[in-house]
Amino acid sequence: MSAASPPNPVAPRPSARDRLLAAADELFYAQGVHTVGIDRVIEHAGVAKATLYSAFGSKDGLIRAYLEDRHRRRRARILTALERFDTPRDRLLGVFDVLAELAASPSFRGCPFYNASAESPPDGVVQQVCDENRAWTRGLFTDLAREAGARDPEALAAQLVVLYDGTSVGARMDRSAAAATAARAVAAALLDAATA
Repeated sequence: MSAASPPNPVAPRPSARDRLLAAADELFYAQGVHTVGIDRVIEHAGVAKATLYSAFGSKDGLIRAYLEDRHRRRRARILTALERFDTPRDRLLGVFDVLAELAASPSFRGCPFYNASAESPPDGVVQQVCDENRAWTRGLFTDLAREAGARDPEALAAQLVVLYDGTSVGARMDRSAAAATAARAVAAALLDAATA
């Protein structure tokens, strides 16, 4: 006689805050942080307007949370992916491999930070979070360049950030990961020159 299988537990429904953040992530990334009105986010999340204000305070608060969550996930994705590379050189170039993987996704619409920054006034909530993300990217490239033996890691990092920026835009505009593959080759040449 076989034992009865345990009941299939039902996954708990995400909190209203999590549903709002997921709706914002989907809509803001696909259509823009200022193009999408708060009513669309609320409807998409299936919550009351008061829930948005109690969870985030305002649309700016929701935009900040969306970008901070994107930044957190981006950092985790890159750092986790870089663990598969054995050498400092491969880790530095691996950043472009990670971008190629992301750009190959049909839902890739470029960098959410560039997109949000382009449609927002300077010195606002969007720019603050975008600046934090950009500083992290620059710091990552600086650390990786130092580990790879670059004579001037800051100078190489500055070049790689520009290359990364252009790659993200090119991959979005071309709807192809080919820009990231080409950028990896350019990054390898820059690294070789910086460590020669």
